[in-house]
Amino acid sequence: MGISIPGVRVGHYTDGEARTGCTVVLFPDGTVGSGEIRGGAPASREFDLLSPERTVDRIDAAVLTGGSAFGLACADGVMQHLEEAGVGVPTVAGPVPIVPTLALFDLMAGDPSVRPTAGNGYAAAAAASESAELDGLIGAGTGATVDKYLGTERIRPGGLAYREARAGDVVVGALCAVNAFGGIETGAGTGALAEDITAAFQEAPFPASPRENTTIGIVITNARLSKIDTLVLAQGAHDGLARAVTPPHTRYDGDGFVSAATGLVDAKVDLVRALAVSAVADAIRSRA
Repeated sequence: MGISIPGVRVGHYTDGEARTGCTVVLFPDGTVGSGEIRGGAPASREFDLLSPERTVDRIDAAVLTGGSAFGLACADGVMQHLEEAGVGVPTVAGPVPIVPTLALFDLMAGDPSVRPTAGNGYAAAAAASESAELDGLIGAGTGATVDKYLGTERIRPGGLAYREARAGDVVVGALCAVNAFGGIETGAGTGALAEDITAAFQEAPFPASPRENTTIGIVITNARLSKIDTLVLAQGAHDGLARAVTPPHTRYDGDGFVSAATGLVDAKVDLVRALAVSAVADAIRSRA
């Protein structure tokens, strides 16, 4: 499934051997952005700027990356690419691109000495298109894994996933790199997953993988929203994560979402938030 929101482009850097990578989303001019982090162990860049009380409301790109905090360096390359294109907040010294970035921990998946670099970020931004592949072990999802609460011997791949939810002309898309400490809740309603995790929390030693997790994402809409409304969009994204991951937002995850509104369609923020819940839950569940 490709992104159907006009003007949004995606590019990846993927290292299948080292099992890491990054994903860059470029937004059209005038995109309003915010975001929210709820996990206990985040790795992020430029998130303070996304708070509604900050003066800058635009975002030019957003990055999801592997490599834990090391991987945040790939945003330097994205900024370089955008600066060369004349994109960013106008200043007397030239444009300053706004590129919020979230990282997940994948160092245990492959070669821990290999992390996304500024050069990798630049290449991903330069390759961005409206028809990029958005599902699988690619980009930021290359080394993503889930079910770590079960112990290292039962960890399985997570990955990158994209899904959309619609209501008339309003579209919300969710691009998620699924790298959860917990498991993916399929919605079957048996309660078995929650029971298993409750039992695991009672065992010692625990956890098996502290801070080696984190599900991150970018939720995008064509709706016209204020910066405060775009924060509400990010909150809906977290509600979708909480539907699809058990347990969500643990102290061992750095769960976070960047939210972006391109401003093409009038819409009520509560509708957009509801669509975000569905889109994020569907994206994460597709990696079950």
